[in-house]
Amino acid sequence: MNAAAMDGAVLRAADTPGSPGVNITIFAIFVAVTLGIVFRASRNNKSAADYYAAGRSFTGPQNGIAISGDYLSAASFLGIAGAIAINGYDGFLYSIGFLVAWLVALLLVAELLRNTGRFTMADVLSFRLRQRPIRMAAAISTLVVSFFYLLAQMAGAGGLVALLLGVDGKTGQGIVIAVVGVIMVLYVLIGGMKGTTWVQIVKAVLLVIGAGVMTIWVLSKYGFNLSDLLGAAVEKSAKGEGILSPGLQYGKTDTSKLDFISLSLALVLGTAGLPHVLMRFYTVPSAKEARRSVVWAIWIIGIFYLFTLVIGYGAAALVGPKTIAAAPGKANSAAPLLAFELGGTLFLGLISAIAFATILAVVAGLTITASASFAHDIYANVIKNGEVNPDAEVKVARRAAMVIGVCAIIGGIFAIGQNVAFLVALAFAIAASANLPTILYSLFWKRFNTRGALWSMYGGLISAVVLIIFSPVVSGKPADPVTGKSLSMITDTSIDFHWFPLDNPGLVSIPLAFFLGWIATLTSKESSSREKYAEMEVRSLTGAGAEKAVIH
Repeated sequence: MNAAAMDGAVLRAADTPGSPGVNITIFAIFVAVTLGIVFRASRNNKSAADYYAAGRSFTGPQNGIAISGDYLSAASFLGIAGAIAINGYDGFLYSIGFLVAWLVALLLVAELLRNTGRFTMADVLSFRLRQRPIRMAAAISTLVVSFFYLLAQMAGAGGLVALLLGVDGKTGQGIVIAVVGVIMVLYVLIGGMKGTTWVQIVKAVLLVIGAGVMTIWVLSKYGFNLSDLLGAAVEKSAKGEGILSPGLQYGKTDTSKLDFISLSLALVLGTAGLPHVLMRFYTVPSAKEARRSVVWAIWIIGIFYLFTLVIGYGAAALVGPKTIAAAPGKANSAAPLLAFELGGTLFLGLISAIAFATILAVVAGLTITASASFAHDIYANVIKNGEVNPDAEVKVARRAAMVIGVCAIIGGIFAIGQNVAFLVALAFAIAASANLPTILYSLFWKRFNTRGALWSMYGGLISAVVLIIFSPVVSGKPADPVTGKSLSMITDTSIDFHWFPLDNPGLVSIPLAFFLGWIATLTSKESSSREKYAEMEVRSLTGAGAEKAVIH
């Protein structure tokens, strides 16, 4: 058999690895177990604080594990492994950026937010500013960031299950995405934050164990010699030693170099502005536990990202970039295909079920954050002016979760085939643009006022979203040599309306948001309340009064 025929046989074999029956059975067991956990946790949901913040009953280590479960999404496991397998060193830059971002969250945000807020990010931003316009802006930002993050998870789910069940085409993957959407809404409706947190804890433990087993297994095939593994990856890759050096994906042109800087800014600054991560700080009883939870999260996430380096290069060496690129989930299929190569059908089913549980846990966390923001910030504090029964507020949150689920399903169908790590980077860019400048100004700048916050949030949000829409991400990328379709979300190569050259908008939108907040504050005649700032400073640093309602 010649080389071309051999490649074709490998690609066809990769279309449906393992047994679809075994895969479905393992998936069903995982879903049933996690739903059981959610049902059990839901028995203790008696108040709005239970639904939104799990009654602040989790310890620092528990919350740290849950944060890692929330943060280690499909992007971390499927997307980064695929990016490393295909682009080598440049793919590992995602891991570095995602990890370093936690230092920003630990040093600047975690403890101060926990002391100042109650349920959502808007509680902090509206503490010393005009409440209604700030809450509206914060809620809109939360909904947009959550939507973009949900796109990534849905795309990962579609690609993963398409690979395992042999489902190809948008129709089949769309059905898979719809099923994921229904399950995630069930998690939120039944269990609230408490049920979602326990699912994230279980999922984090399973994910780290699964990735650890894969890492040891891959290294054992090369005598636990990382150099031999990298050498095998070089031999299998058409790009040769290029996968060990920077510049394969970023660095070939001046535009790609700027894109790398833009991506780095988004990854490093985005975590501290992600609403679903920030909301986790309210599930612990004190600022000390919030700080402990971030330290735990950093350790777990750091260890996991070291695993992704071995898994990614292991997939390149043992599976091969050609096979990965031809699989239904493309780059997102690298980790499952490696699992099949290592341990056959059963191990593939286990690893894929863990990846599926990862997606379910993350989308549940995103959904409850977005629905809580709508119910608590827009409905309760903007529409009802704070005069609302907590039970009625929770009912609105549950209805919002159903609407968000439908939107996520529709958006996820359009995002099929995109690398999930890349899609998450877009959500990070929006979070860093719309949320982080306002959070930092609110916590640390005495003169900051409502006008500055609104200009910063809306300016950062709108600029980031507009630049994404008119970037090569949506239209205008060249055709894939295998499929002949554009690598953009709009796969028709004849449609091209992009004018912004970078894939990630962070290089423009993040500095712009900081500038707008600064210039709007300085040019505004509105005076900020020194008393409120002093109260906020004392509360954020000491935690005094942190358990009281933050409604002014």
